[in-house]
Amino acid sequence: MAKINSKNNDLLHNSKLTTTPKVYAILLHLVNDNREDLAQIVKRVDYLILYTTRCIALKDFKEAKEAIEKAGERIQFLKKEGVEIDYLEYLYEGTKKKLK
Repeated sequence: MAKINSKNNDLLHNSKLTTTPKVYAILLHLVNDNREDLAQIVKRVDYLILYTTRCIALKDFKEAKEAIEKAGERIQFLKKEGVEIDYLEYLYEGTKKKLK
């Protein structure tokens, strides 16, 4: 079976321009392992971390705290599923430190 890439998968095609190369690599690995459901969760976590950073910049700390908590819950779920998300954890911890 041929490897799935951004040319033959909508999730990867839409994500290639909006995510970092490291997050895209995680998505690519998951999609090729037929775990597109987990890839969508990874994409949501990436978005929530980015959204939290924007909220912090706009000084909306209440919304930022809610978003980072949701990202943390999803990261824990991904860990239980055995997904290697070291880079997302790094982003999560860095963003969480900014919030304090």
